[in-house]
Order: sequence, then C-alpha cells, then structure tokens
Amino acid sequence: MKRRPVVIGVAGGSGSGKTSVTKSISKRFPEQSILVIEQDYYYKNQSHLSFEERLNTNYDHPLAFDNDLLIEHIDKLLQSKPVNKPVYDYKMHTRSKDTIPIKPKDVIIIEGILILEDPRLVDLMDIRVFVDTDADIRIIRRLTRDIKERGRTFDSVIDQYVNNVRPMHLQFVEPTKRYADIIIPEGGENHVAIDIMATKIETILTKNRTNN
Repeated sequence: MKRRPVVIGVAGGSGSGKTSVTKSISKRFPEQSILVIEQDYYYKNQSHLSFEERLNTNYDHPLAFDNDLLIEHIDKLLQSKPVNKPVYDYKMHTRSKDTIPIKPKDVIIIEGILILEDPRLVDLMDIRVFVDTDADIRIIRRLTRDIKERGRTFDSVIDQYVNNVRPMHLQFVEPTKRYADIIIPEGGENHVAIDIMATKIETILTKNRTNN
C-alpha cells in the first residue's frame, strides 16, 4: 500500500516570502520527491469575459480562485493519480490553453495567499504555515515581480495594491493566521523556523513509512 504524501500549506500576503520558504523546505529534503502547487495557477478561467471586464478582476479576493479544481487535483494526487495543472496567462488575464502534467510526490506543498481561507483546503493539510512579513517589504517585492515577470507598469501595480491588495490582505489574508500551526517571520531567512518544520516533516514521513 502506497503511503500518503505529506501535505504542507504555505500561506501569507503577496510578496511575503512564501516561495523562499518553499525552496528552503525543499533543500532540506534532497532525497525526497517534492511537488509544489501554486494557488496562483488556479485563478478562474475568464475566457467568457471581454478583455476590459477581465481587467476589473480582483485577484486578491477568495472568489478569484477555482478552489474546486485545486481541491479535486489534490485529492487525485493523494490517491496517487496524476493531474494536469492549469496555467494562467497574466497578460491576457485568463487561463491559458496550456497545462502542466504533474505526478504525485512524497511531499506536496500548496502555496498561496488564501490557501488557509478555505476550510476544505485546510483539512487536507498536515502542516499549516503562515509567512508573516512587514507590508513595506511585501510591496517592494510585489513591484519587482509584477513589473519584471508579469509585464505590469509601476502605476498599475501601485493602483492595484492600494485598491485591492492591501484591503483584501487585511480582510481575508491576515485573519487566516489563526489557522496556522507555524508563523514564520522573515520568510526563508528564518532558519530556526525552517529547522522546526523540517523536523516535523521528517517525523510525519517516518510515521507514514512505518504505517505502510
């Protein structure tokens, strides 16, 4: 009987350092196969809307995500079944026709700003992490990412932050801290917190091997 993968949720505000935490965890387990599923890939398909309508999407609201599909994919992975992860086109503001085939791994890391907001997702996780970073650091990181990687302008990033990102963070993201098992300040640079997580993950992996 194949052992159940360890499922880790890494949440936190936009630009908080979730990716650096995920990379730090992965480095601690070079012998294990690790799969990262980004919630950002699961924005809802908007192909039925005009481009102008798509521009008005609030990407920081829980309703922007297709959590039904995300949960379906995680369930399949936990049953040792492969899935095709969607790809989101940030320039066209809708889901791409391309997909990424992914296979089950020993450790599944779910990463995203609102993964702790949906109780169905929370229930699937063995470890729940919230990366807590000051707002000024987060906005600088978001500016750099969106301009370099997503083709955004400086003004559009600032406008989105003021009108959507900040209020949605305070309303929806920040409150999910209460569901975290571990809160990590400073992201991947907090080596003590990463050590604690690595120990917990190894304990679960060992238990799963023993039970199977």
